[in-house]
Amino acid sequence: MSVLTRDEAQTRAQLLDVHHYRVDLDLTTGAETFESTSTVRFTARAAGDTFVELKPVTLHSATLDGEPLDPAALDGNRLPLSLTEGEHELRVTATMRYSRTGEGMHRFTDPTDGESYVYTQLFMEDVQRVFAAFDQPDLKAVFEVAVTAPDDWTVLANGITERQPDGTWKAAPTPLLSTYFVCVAAGPWHSVRTEHAGLPFGIHCRRSLAPHLDADADEILAVTKACYDRYHEKFDEPYPFDSYDQAFVPEFNAGAMENPGLVTFRDEFVFRSAVTVTERQTRAMVIAHEMAHMWFGDLVTLRWWDDIWLNESFAEYMGYQTVNEACSDLFPDTWIDFGVTRKAWGYEADQRPSTHPVAPDPEAVPDTASALLNFDGISYAKGASALRQLVAWLGEKDFLAGINIHFKRHKFGNATLADFIDNLAAATDRDVHGWAEQWLRTTGVDTLTPRLDGEGLHWNLTVDRAGTRPHRISVGVYDRDPSGDLVLRERRELDVPQDAPAELAGPRPALVVLNDEDLTYTKLRFDGTSEESALRGLSRIPDPLTRAVLWNALRDQVRDGDLTPAEYLETALAHLPEETELALVQGVLAFARHQIADHYVPADERPAALATINGIARALLRRTEDGEAPGLRLTAVRAFVDSATTPDKIASWLDEGTVHGGPELDPELRWRILARLAALGATDETAIAAELERDPSATGQEGAARCRAALPDPEAKAAAWSALFDSDDLSNYLFTATAQGFWQPEQADLVGEYVPRFYEAAVALGDRRGPAMAEAAGRHAFPAHAVDADSLALGERHLADTPMIPALHRKLVDQLDDLRRALKVREG
Repeated sequence: MSVLTRDEAQTRAQLLDVHHYRVDLDLTTGAETFESTSTVRFTARAAGDTFVELKPVTLHSATLDGEPLDPAALDGNRLPLSLTEGEHELRVTATMRYSRTGEGMHRFTDPTDGESYVYTQLFMEDVQRVFAAFDQPDLKAVFEVAVTAPDDWTVLANGITERQPDGTWKAAPTPLLSTYFVCVAAGPWHSVRTEHAGLPFGIHCRRSLAPHLDADADEILAVTKACYDRYHEKFDEPYPFDSYDQAFVPEFNAGAMENPGLVTFRDEFVFRSAVTVTERQTRAMVIAHEMAHMWFGDLVTLRWWDDIWLNESFAEYMGYQTVNEACSDLFPDTWIDFGVTRKAWGYEADQRPSTHPVAPDPEAVPDTASALLNFDGISYAKGASALRQLVAWLGEKDFLAGINIHFKRHKFGNATLADFIDNLAAATDRDVHGWAEQWLRTTGVDTLTPRLDGEGLHWNLTVDRAGTRPHRISVGVYDRDPSGDLVLRERRELDVPQDAPAELAGPRPALVVLNDEDLTYTKLRFDGTSEESALRGLSRIPDPLTRAVLWNALRDQVRDGDLTPAEYLETALAHLPEETELALVQGVLAFARHQIADHYVPADERPAALATINGIARALLRRTEDGEAPGLRLTAVRAFVDSATTPDKIASWLDEGTVHGGPELDPELRWRILARLAALGATDETAIAAELERDPSATGQEGAARCRAALPDPEAKAAAWSALFDSDDLSNYLFTATAQGFWQPEQADLVGEYVPRFYEAAVALGDRRGPAMAEAAGRHAFPAHAVDADSLALGERHLADTPMIPALHRKLVDQLDDLRRALKVREG
């Protein structure tokens, strides 16, 4: 199959003006394939040759202006067209295959009740798996979709759908859309419908999740309505589509997808088990993120994929900011969670060999395969951080004015980075073009370090900068009061680089925190006094956002080898049991468990690291016995289970169905405990089968696959490996679950023979099953536990010598860099 190049897209855009698609889909022809007919009306501005894309099982017929084309002319995914100048109509009829990988038209059968569901995910170039199209973002058109579906199914689409007398479903014509935004979701959905601002709103899930969606429907709809209203206060252009549906769909690869009028979400956001407030906040942020795309991405769309950050950075920033503003009664400060989780994702991505500018040069994104690699922590988290810094520097009023100019000039069209920056510049006297060059066209993370000079009651603060970007930061100056608390003396804005040192009146502060309100994107270091105060007094700082900034700084120091893993764990043990901000507890425990314990400490020190994490969890469990902090207690229970080195306590919880003092074990906790028992060799197939009988849901199937792969038994490992790499029967989610269970640090000797087999197997899988499964293999099936020089050398050799699809190559570059960093941390 050929990937589309940027040059080809530009040539085709100069030749064609696409007006209208009529898409007819028949979903009643069996569980493996469906029928697809697309009729495309377009104009050729001149005579010339081009092509339309599709990936059929069988191409039955194609006609151009009523004249038949030879189906045998289909070359891979391209059907050539020879055009005369003027109007044309192309009609293509084909049989297409349902997907099990989350790409194209994905089909899922719910093991709970046997009901089947299908939905489309057409991002980048997967529309070709569903219907024939001129598949590039700057050839927008009107879409009319008709679907023939089983009698008991409901069909959702980008516009309002209605069932016709003949049984087919027709969707209202769309405004101008890019091909990758077309969406159909069909099945026996459970729906909750309402109306807001004169538009129909709906939320939908599969029937087996109905009680769980109903339990959260009020919150989901309240968040949706609040964000909708807030965006209408921010944006001059009204919401541009005729309805707002949100479908929670099974086995979805991403968090969500911004299809206009029909946003699709992974249905893990319909919570079957107890969750924390930060997990509910994440769901709210994703709702706000996708809604922001209705304007930035859907109304105004990138011209080519080098500007994907325009979509994702904007939606990421707006998602957090808008939930912070519109849902503060439910989620008081979303930026804490952003700093702890999303920002760390950006910092990690930006320090790998695969880093790229937020806005890469067009030449760096020559085709769709390379574009797919940029959906990472840079395009999302770093880009959102850059926009947050831009707002701090520019002011929100001018920022929003520039955004509204952008929407007005380019609505229902396409735009580039240059357009965006020009429109921002039209709203301010500041040098936005210069800012963009320094922030959006460069790579890497700056580091800021405070230096204090002076004596007595007069001190000068200078900020040393390693890097090239300008920063507007907030500096917090803290003193230690008689009780030992660190109290804020003053907070001031500072531009880096500085014109002159900042003068501080009073005694030498106990702690200076650069970027105190986390408004910029940078690593931080401390002066000597401040580092000692941070390590000793983290839990004595009143502002949780300041504590988040400090925890992030300590995390970066560990990754850079400036703070030992043992010192980080000691700091966590000293302060985390007193922490009140749930997002911080979760973030610190996750880093301690998955980075430090699994990668940064040698194997002989791992039990001690797990024991420290377990000790933190025990302290939090004691603190939450009164039931006043259920989210904190749930977090502690999860951490206790994940860090258990002996099975007795967690096995007793599973047997009794409850944690002493609560909570009772729901399905998520039961599968979590069973997976840990499997890794410790303290359960067996009989227990796994019994648990699956207790919970036969899709999540239960994944839990069972994870547990079976984790059993420390040669036959279990061989069966899991064969399921992963010797057949293509596993869906994307079952593949991920099996891979997550396979590699266990406790079982390094048992799985040692599979480490050198991984690379050849993953390359073959990627070639057979495509980028989504290749990415899953690189992310979840990689032997990340094998932190040693031989494993690194083996991976580097394969990376240099073995051809592989770009998605897998990029993932392995990142994994090997993480392995290299872990080795350096271990070596001190």
